[in-house]
Amino acid sequence: MNRTDIIILNALQRDSNQSIAQIAEKAALSTSACHRRLRALEEEGYIRNYSARLDPRKLGLGLQVFVEISLTSQSQDDMNRFEDAVGRFDDILECHLMSGSADYMLRVAAADMDHFDVIHRTCLSRLPGVSAMHSSFAIRRIKEWTGYSLERLQT
Repeated sequence: MNRTDIIILNALQRDSNQSIAQIAEKAALSTSACHRRLRALEEEGYIRNYSARLDPRKLGLGLQVFVEISLTSQSQDDMNRFEDAVGRFDDILECHLMSGSADYMLRVAAADMDHFDVIHRTCLSRLPGVSAMHSSFAIRRIKEWTGYSLERLQT
């Protein structure tokens, strides 16, 4: 990983819809050299995929909910069952195994409280092995994640 790779990755994190020519210009490379570097970064696993960031409000999903989950048991089998079940529910956007008071933190998007109630009844309440669930509702997003800081990787 060198400075040129970092420039390419930063450019893609900001806007993956840019042309290779635009990225090459930022990295002071020819288009073909930039394309080769980009393919190498993909093959090495630095770039997992490309996607579009959608505006949840435009999709009618104005409510962001963070749900702390505690399990009745932290046995490997119970955790695997829980994690497998989480993967089957599209309404669960993210799931993180946590340290601290909760075992897992989920992120869910809903249209409103009524929609969250439906998600709670048809999805969250069906997760296996849950002993406690605490939901926190985001009032307003202050800073949106736009990518990782890559400066520490510079060689």
